[in-house]
Amino acid sequence: MTMYAALLRGINVGGHRKVPMAELRTLLTGLGHGDVRTHLQSGNAVFSSDSGDENTLAVELERAIEEQFGFAVECLVRDAAYLAAVAGACPFPAAELPPKELHITFFDQPVDAARFAPLDAAAFRPEEFRLGERALYLHAPGGLGGSKLAAALSRPSLNKDLVATSRNWNTVTKLVEMTGGDA
Repeated sequence: MTMYAALLRGINVGGHRKVPMAELRTLLTGLGHGDVRTHLQSGNAVFSSDSGDENTLAVELERAIEEQFGFAVECLVRDAAYLAAVAGACPFPAAELPPKELHITFFDQPVDAARFAPLDAAAFRPEEFRLGERALYLHAPGGLGGSKLAAALSRPSLNKDLVATSRNWNTVTKLVEMTGGDA
């Protein structure tokens, strides 16, 4: 059995697209997964499965959520080894930064630097970003809420044909811990 994290995009924000975590746990268990737990109310779940295909797991979860709740939710599923590798590859000094300054955006597919080339990254300093494997690391010293770089990075023109969802550093490290990964 492999441990996975499911990252649901855009739920329980502003009272819209509500997915109660207890119901998400029941849904994941009903799909045949074990060791199901959730973290926070923002769409983070961990579970074990003998399936080795993250994309199939994500599609199954998306279908089940739409059937259960009546609306579509994009999901990314990542295994424990991937989460630990992404956390371990952080290009910023995570141990020295307040966790609210560091975020990771997970993508459904590899993304190359050419996608973000139209962005004048120097204009957003001291904020900065780096690309990783199906991930983007964002250092926003003022936090995400007022980050002009985060707003620019989330423009539809830069994210065309991508499923993306972001998590703060505390959530990423908690998901690594919950899945038994080693960062």
